[in-house]
Amino acid sequence: MQSTSLKVGLVQQAVADNDKATNWQKSAEQIASLAAEGCECILLQELHSTLYFCQQEDTDAFDLAEPIPGPATDFFGELAAKHNIVLVTSLFEKRGSGLYHNTAVVFDRSKEIAGKYRKMHIPDDPGFYEKFYFTPGDMGFTPIQTSIGKLGVLVCWDQWYPEAARLMAMAGADLLFYPTAIGWDMRDDEDERARQFGAWQTIQRAHAVANSVPVIVANRTGFEASPVAGDPGIQFWGQSFITGPQGEILAQADSDSEQTLSVELDMSRTEAVKRIWPYFRDRRIDAYDELTKRWRD
Repeated sequence: MQSTSLKVGLVQQAVADNDKATNWQKSAEQIASLAAEGCECILLQELHSTLYFCQQEDTDAFDLAEPIPGPATDFFGELAAKHNIVLVTSLFEKRGSGLYHNTAVVFDRSKEIAGKYRKMHIPDDPGFYEKFYFTPGDMGFTPIQTSIGKLGVLVCWDQWYPEAARLMAMAGADLLFYPTAIGWDMRDDEDERARQFGAWQTIQRAHAVANSVPVIVANRTGFEASPVAGDPGIQFWGQSFITGPQGEILAQADSDSEQTLSVELDMSRTEAVKRIWPYFRDRRIDAYDELTKRWRD
């Protein structure tokens, strides 16, 4: 089996304000650095243009959204073309008046949009009031075809759902990407923080294992104060990582630094692993019909 090498990278970034131009320029500098290292595919974190505005429900925050195509896609499309890379970005999409999505946009060595994915699972928890802002995606779980293969792009809360990863893999995704914005409530003690991070990394490593594909996860880092009086804010826990097709950690960032990661993947290992761990062969599709129910009563 011939080895097929692919160098992938990601950017872990802190966001200090809603100045899009400054935040984009910071991302652009890191993208340029990774491209210079030979990365052909680069992932940015969830909602990297602005602060994580979902800590409260505020109608003024809808002003941060923009159409596709729009200023953000123009900017990042130019970078994909300039550096000859596949680039996975994330933005707050204004689809129409009163209709907004949390959307990942992929560029394939060109200013043109290769594809997009609208976040399907939308959380609504203290400090993460996303249902106020985002309509659930309506594009399904369809990989995006690029020059490096089919990319299964999912977004943050999607990462807790094995069904999403499985459906992407069943449609031929060669890699899974998770742009993410997750952190600790400042009231959490150290033991609880460790449990939360452990669960987060474990579930995504399990997606790699269960589907025999590499997984690339870019999380934001840094503290973002809450605009709500008395709320302690969020410490985004960083620790972005890249795994191989058996869930092995190939690279991991720390919790509180702006960093880039890059890894040379041997994509032929996916096929090799699937030959000795044939999960798709042995799935009992005749017995899974109740998975489409909310609950088994």
